[in-house]
Amino acid sequence: MQMGKSKIYSVDYEEYENGKDAEALAEDILADPEFQELEELVIGGWGCEYEDDCQPILDAIAEKPDQFSHITKLFVGDMDFEVCEVSWIMQGDYSRIWKAMPQLKELTIKGSMDLTLGEIAHEGLESLTIICGGLGQEVIKEIEKAKLPNLKKLLLYIGVENYGFDGNADTIKELLANSDFPKLTYLGIVDSEIQDELTEIVLECKYMGQIETLDLSCGTLTDKGGKLLLEKLPAYSNIKKLDLHHHYLSDDVMEGIEKLPMEVDVSEQEDAEEWNGKIWYNALLTE
Repeated sequence: MQMGKSKIYSVDYEEYENGKDAEALAEDILADPEFQELEELVIGGWGCEYEDDCQPILDAIAEKPDQFSHITKLFVGDMDFEVCEVSWIMQGDYSRIWKAMPQLKELTIKGSMDLTLGEIAHEGLESLTIICGGLGQEVIKEIEKAKLPNLKKLLLYIGVENYGFDGNADTIKELLANSDFPKLTYLGIVDSEIQDELTEIVLECKYMGQIETLDLSCGTLTDKGGKLLLEKLPAYSNIKKLDLHHHYLSDDVMEGIEKLPMEVDVSEQEDAEEWNGKIWYNALLTE
């Protein structure tokens, strides 16, 4: 499917059954006469993604950097749950990508199984997005130490313990305290089952005075976090957009947030579920 200067490449299950895999997909990409005209390379499924990782594609980029030198946007793992549940997607090691793609502006990764970012150092990267059911502490630490002087957008799906998030609120506190992203204008800490705790941490972090978009969506935000937002956000005239879609706010708090002097998304108001005498709140993207 061609979309302007973007194209998605994938292997479907039938092709995989007939012997096509990630290595063959990498060869197909380089053999495609349209490839050299693209700015964005999107990798969909590579066949049996819950057993096989995407490493052959990452290796092809690292080993033939000149052939990928026109790609400024890279998305690896663009598939829906019918192809593979997000928490099952086997990812890869991106350690060599940073040097191989100095021209890269945007990187989006979907899935976090066996994901490694390595020592991140990149002068030009402006956007880093990781979409997953649970982000491991090791990956979060790699981002915390990253040298990304021109990063404008950081969007991390924190996820849940059952699907890979093995940290806690302090993990995110340390990430925001120790990282150094002087150009950051979009901060997204989303899809967490401890969204209230993370909201408090984000509101106290050093990036609050510089960002224009605050994204705390897709998690278990309740009135506890909502009231903190109502209390703290009026002090930050720099914030132009607040994204809270998929939340557990009451009508009253939601209406208060909608009156804040910024663009606000409080769509997808959810109801907590009761089961076995306990109240359950669910993040949007887990399995």
